[in-house]
Amino acid sequence: MKGNAVKKELKITAPPVDTGIAAKDRAKIVGGLAKLLADSYTLYLKTHNFHWNVTGPMFNTLHLMFETQYTELWQANDLIAERIRALGHPAPGTYAEFVELASIPETPGQPPAEEMVRLLVEGNEAVVRTARQMFPAVDKVGDEPTADLLTQRMQVHEKNAWMLRSLLE
Repeated sequence: MKGNAVKKELKITAPPVDTGIAAKDRAKIVGGLAKLLADSYTLYLKTHNFHWNVTGPMFNTLHLMFETQYTELWQANDLIAERIRALGHPAPGTYAEFVELASIPETPGQPPAEEMVRLLVEGNEAVVRTARQMFPAVDKVGDEPTADLLTQRMQVHEKNAWMLRSLLE
Protein backbone atom coordinates (compact mmCIF):
# COMPACT_ATOMS: atom_id res chain seq x y z
CA MET A 1 0.00 0.00 0.00
CA LYS A 2 3.00 2.20 0.43
CA GLY A 3 3.38 2.87 -3.29
CA ASN A 4 -0.35 3.38 -3.77
CA ALA A 5 -0.83 5.79 -0.90
CA VAL A 6 -2.74 8.86 -1.94
CA LYS A 7 -0.96 12.03 -1.00
CA LYS A 8 -3.18 14.83 0.09
CA GLU A 9 -2.05 18.20 -1.04
CA LEU A 10 -2.72 20.92 1.42
CA LYS A 11 -3.68 24.10 -0.33
CA ILE A 12 -3.25 27.16 1.80
CA THR A 13 -5.25 30.21 0.86
CA ALA A 14 -5.26 33.68 2.31
CA PRO A 15 -8.21 34.50 4.55
CA PRO A 16 -10.55 37.23 3.34
CA VAL A 17 -9.88 40.80 4.44
CA ASP A 18 -11.62 41.34 7.77
CA THR A 19 -10.58 44.69 9.24
CA GLY A 20 -14.00 45.93 10.25
CA ILE A 21 -14.85 47.63 6.96
CA ALA A 22 -17.43 45.85 4.81
CA ALA A 23 -16.36 44.66 1.37
CA LYS A 24 -18.72 47.08 -0.44
CA ASP A 25 -17.35 50.01 1.58
CA ARG A 26 -13.76 48.95 0.91
CA ALA A 27 -14.57 48.74 -2.81
CA LYS A 28 -16.02 52.28 -2.78
CA ILE A 29 -12.94 53.64 -0.99
CA VAL A 30 -10.64 51.80 -3.37
CA GLY A 31 -12.47 53.40 -6.30
CA GLY A 32 -11.62 56.81 -4.90
CA LEU A 33 -8.04 55.81 -4.09
CA ALA A 34 -7.61 54.55 -7.66
CA LYS A 35 -8.59 58.02 -8.92
CA LEU A 36 -6.22 59.61 -6.41
CA LEU A 37 -3.41 57.33 -7.58
CA ALA A 38 -4.15 58.15 -11.23
CA ASP A 39 -4.14 61.89 -10.52
CA SER A 40 -0.97 61.61 -8.45
CA TYR A 41 0.83 59.56 -11.07
CA THR A 42 -0.27 61.89 -13.87
CA LEU A 43 0.95 64.88 -11.85
CA TYR A 44 4.21 63.03 -11.17
CA LEU A 45 4.77 62.50 -14.92
CA LYS A 46 3.88 66.11 -15.73
CA THR A 47 6.16 67.47 -13.02
CA HIS A 48 9.03 65.22 -14.08
CA ASN A 49 8.56 66.22 -17.73
CA PHE A 50 8.63 69.89 -16.79
CA HIS A 51 11.75 69.32 -14.66
CA TRP A 52 13.51 67.89 -17.71
CA ASN A 53 12.32 70.54 -20.14
CA VAL A 54 12.04 73.85 -18.28
CA THR A 55 14.03 76.76 -19.73
CA GLY A 56 14.36 80.48 -19.15
CA PRO A 57 15.50 82.88 -16.45
CA MET A 58 13.87 80.84 -13.66
CA PHE A 59 15.48 77.59 -14.85
CA ASN A 60 17.47 76.73 -11.73
CA THR A 61 14.68 77.61 -9.29
CA LEU A 62 12.04 75.68 -11.23
CA HIS A 63 14.30 72.75 -12.07
CA LEU A 64 15.05 72.21 -8.37
CA MET A 65 11.47 72.85 -7.23
CA PHE A 66 10.06 70.42 -9.77
CA GLU A 67 12.60 67.78 -8.73
CA THR A 68 11.60 68.11 -5.07
CA GLN A 69 7.93 67.80 -6.00
CA TYR A 70 8.23 64.84 -8.37
CA THR A 71 10.42 62.96 -5.88
CA GLU A 72 7.78 63.41 -3.17
CA LEU A 73 5.05 62.36 -5.60
CA TRP A 74 6.95 59.19 -6.51
CA GLN A 75 6.96 58.14 -2.85
CA ALA A 76 3.30 59.10 -2.42
CA ASN A 77 2.22 56.96 -5.36
CA ASP A 78 3.61 53.94 -3.56
CA LEU A 79 1.76 54.80 -0.34
CA ILE A 80 -1.55 55.19 -2.18
CA ALA A 81 -1.10 51.91 -4.10
CA GLU A 82 -0.16 50.08 -0.90
CA ARG A 83 -3.30 51.40 0.83
CA ILE A 84 -5.37 50.02 -2.05
CA ARG A 85 -3.67 46.65 -1.60
CA ALA A 86 -4.22 46.74 2.18
CA LEU A 87 -7.94 47.19 1.48
CA GLY A 88 -7.86 43.95 -0.51
CA HIS A 89 -7.87 45.18 -4.11
CA PRO A 90 -5.32 45.38 -6.91
CA ALA A 91 -3.93 48.84 -7.60
CA PRO A 92 -4.21 50.27 -11.11
CA GLY A 93 -0.78 50.41 -12.67
CA THR A 94 -0.95 51.00 -16.41
CA TYR A 95 -0.97 54.21 -18.40
CA ALA A 96 -4.29 53.17 -19.92
CA GLU A 97 -5.86 52.81 -16.47
CA PHE A 98 -4.40 56.11 -15.29
CA VAL A 99 -5.66 58.00 -18.36
CA GLU A 100 -9.13 56.52 -17.79
CA LEU A 101 -9.20 57.42 -14.07
CA ALA A 102 -7.32 60.73 -13.89
CA SER A 103 -8.93 64.16 -13.80
CA ILE A 104 -5.63 65.82 -14.78
CA PRO A 105 -5.10 66.05 -18.54
CA GLU A 106 -1.75 65.35 -20.15
CA THR A 107 0.15 68.35 -21.49
CA PRO A 108 1.48 67.91 -25.01
CA GLY A 109 4.90 69.36 -25.83
CA GLN A 110 6.89 71.65 -23.60
CA PRO A 111 5.05 74.85 -22.67
CA PRO A 112 6.91 77.97 -21.52
CA ALA A 113 8.06 78.00 -17.88
CA GLU A 114 5.21 80.20 -16.59
CA GLU A 115 2.65 77.93 -18.24
CA MET A 116 4.34 74.92 -16.63
CA VAL A 117 3.95 76.56 -13.24
CA ARG A 118 0.28 77.39 -13.91
CA LEU A 119 -0.43 73.81 -15.05
CA LEU A 120 1.22 72.40 -11.93
CA VAL A 121 -0.88 74.70 -9.71
CA GLU A 122 -3.97 73.28 -11.44
CA GLY A 123 -2.67 69.71 -11.12
CA ASN A 124 -1.92 70.01 -7.41
CA GLU A 125 -5.34 71.50 -6.77
CA ALA A 126 -6.98 68.70 -8.77
CA VAL A 127 -5.31 66.13 -6.50
CA VAL A 128 -6.64 68.00 -3.46
CA ARG A 129 -10.17 67.94 -4.89
CA THR A 130 -9.94 64.22 -5.65
CA ALA A 131 -8.76 63.49 -2.10
CA ARG A 132 -11.41 65.74 -0.54
CA GLN A 133 -14.23 64.01 -2.46
CA MET A 134 -13.37 60.75 -0.72
CA PHE A 135 -13.85 61.92 2.87
CA PRO A 136 -17.60 61.20 3.21
CA ALA A 137 -17.12 57.51 2.31
CA VAL A 138 -14.01 57.20 4.48
CA ASP A 139 -15.58 58.96 7.48
CA LYS A 140 -18.79 56.92 7.20
CA VAL A 141 -16.95 53.65 7.87
CA GLY A 142 -14.25 54.96 10.21
CA ASP A 143 -11.33 54.25 7.85
CA GLU A 144 -8.78 56.28 9.79
CA PRO A 145 -5.69 55.04 7.88
CA THR A 146 -7.17 56.24 4.59
CA ALA A 147 -8.34 59.49 6.21
CA ASP A 148 -4.80 60.07 7.47
CA LEU A 149 -3.35 59.40 4.02
CA LEU A 150 -5.86 61.78 2.41
CA THR A 151 -5.10 64.52 4.95
CA GLN A 152 -1.37 64.19 4.34
CA ARG A 153 -1.82 64.32 0.56
CA MET A 154 -4.05 67.39 0.76
CA GLN A 155 -1.51 69.20 2.96
CA VAL A 156 1.33 68.50 0.53
CA HIS A 157 -0.62 69.50 -2.57
CA GLU A 158 -2.14 72.63 -1.05
CA LYS A 159 1.36 73.76 -0.02
CA ASN A 160 2.78 72.95 -3.48
CA ALA A 161 -0.03 74.90 -5.17
CA TRP A 162 0.61 77.89 -2.90
CA MET A 163 4.35 77.87 -3.56
CA LEU A 164 3.89 77.51 -7.30
CA ARG A 165 1.18 80.18 -7.41
CA SER A 166 3.48 82.60 -5.60
CA LEU A 167 5.85 82.42 -8.58
CA LEU A 168 3.10 83.78 -10.82
CA GLU A 169 2.08 86.74 -8.64
